[in-house]
Amino acid sequence: MRRAVCPGSFDPIHKGHIEVIARAAGLFDEVIVAVSTNYAKKYRFSLNERLEMAKNTFSALSGIVVEPMGEGLLSEYCHARGVSAIVKGLRSSSDFDYELPMATMNRQLSGVETVFLPGDSRYLHLSSTLIKEVHTLGGDVADYVPRAVLRRLQGDVGPDTRPVPVVPPRR
Repeated sequence: MRRAVCPGSFDPIHKGHIEVIARAAGLFDEVIVAVSTNYAKKYRFSLNERLEMAKNTFSALSGIVVEPMGEGLLSEYCHARGVSAIVKGLRSSSDFDYELPMATMNRQLSGVETVFLPGDSRYLHLSSTLIKEVHTLGGDVADYVPRAVLRRLQGDVGPDTRPVPVVPPRR
């Protein structure tokens, strides 16, 4: 089985992410959406909320699994999950400049390759930070996020503070 991972904090997940992940699902037998936590970042949504929104978003698509990445290096996570590729969406050359050193390091640490997919032109301007800022200032982001995210942003769903279960590595 050819398994890939699409890692990210997904705070929140938006249609640019979805488009890249759906395309990756056409290239691999299984795509793991690995929701990560960078402790240097301040999140709008808890890890549980980000996991739930991603699971809701991809529930109708086969071959996509959503799980927490946990702590540690992405290369170690990939090795533990039997992942052969990391998939990253690129919006611009600055994304490539940022991602290339990490791709090289991941390959040197664990042999996992990184596949870069150019984002669809409809979503090249999107970032989770921009979505949160536009929404906070009263702008309409409905065209850029899935329903699960829009409901959370509009407060239709209360915060989820349950502990996140640790997913043991698949061998």
